[in-house]
Amino acid sequence: MPGDGIGPEVMQVALKILDAVQSKYNVCFDYRHALVGGAAWNDYGSHLPEETLKICRESDAILFGSVGGPVREQDTDKWRGVEVHSLLGLRKAFELYANLRPAKLYPALAFASPLRSDISQKGFDILVVRELTGGIYFGQPKGRRGSGDAETAFDTMLYSRAEIRRIAKVAFEVAQKRRRKVTSVDKANVLTTMVFWRQVVEETAREYPDVEYEPMYVDNAAMQLTKNPQQFDVMLCGNMFGDILSDEAAALTGSLGMLPSASIGMGKFGMYEPGGGSAPDIAGQGIANPIAQILSAAMLLRYSFGMIAATEDIEHAVETVLNDGYRTADIWQKGNRKVGTAEMGDQILKRLES
Repeated sequence: MPGDGIGPEVMQVALKILDAVQSKYNVCFDYRHALVGGAAWNDYGSHLPEETLKICRESDAILFGSVGGPVREQDTDKWRGVEVHSLLGLRKAFELYANLRPAKLYPALAFASPLRSDISQKGFDILVVRELTGGIYFGQPKGRRGSGDAETAFDTMLYSRAEIRRIAKVAFEVAQKRRRKVTSVDKANVLTTMVFWRQVVEETAREYPDVEYEPMYVDNAAMQLTKNPQQFDVMLCGNMFGDILSDEAAALTGSLGMLPSASIGMGKFGMYEPGGGSAPDIAGQGIANPIAQILSAAMLLRYSFGMIAATEDIEHAVETVLNDGYRTADIWQKGNRKVGTAEMGDQILKRLES
């Protein structure tokens, strides 16, 4: 699903990478293209038409581009609520309850991070595992009541044992394949829901004795991300805290154009998308960074298809290109070679094939 804005441009590059994987690993991918977002509205009058859902149900994974249009057009029917209707609609339709969002600062891009140089030069590699379908965003009741000075608004933070346990298992199982540490973020010193969260996560942690477990209050976690991000491997978060901290971690890498993500549920089905959005202000100019879309495709290979070697090949090709000084505009620094969307993809492709 290329979607809107820069989506079609970066998706085209990602598909070239997947084509190279087919040749290199002697596999065959069956691509089914589908419309979503503003692109779907043009043909169907819906951001997530039934035809698109049907294609998704018949597939093993979704490779998603981006949705959204120019700010000045957000009040038109075509763009109003496009992200809610398409992204949240897909997450709900396929019960994608776990969001995996890597935040990696490559040493070659240390200059782009807002962190102090002595911190950024060490690099970091963090995976935020965010619970995606529960918590205060979905808990009931929510609303407003009363009037005047007595008017109040309310939301309910609600988690079941089953919801906490299943997202905790995702975090610990992912950590087993990384550096074997899970930091669970909560506010157990204030919120009853978070006391329960910590209790269930601690119970789950006992089932994974090979993984180091550390609970941490959310305010401290936010501070530690800027002071010592290297201490984190997997950060396990509820919906709201994960939303906030994954954006903070993303900002520390220097560019949203570098950040992939995965939304997964039970089994191997998942949706994979870049974190940067549709960027309509640069759409059609051929200057968008395709790396987030390429790495999203790599996550698809890892989590839905189990192609670990191919995933690592892509990740290595990306890092090699960065080390060789190739940069799109969002990560460019004087002395590097500035390239467009297509050439960045070609450089990564060349290293992948070799």
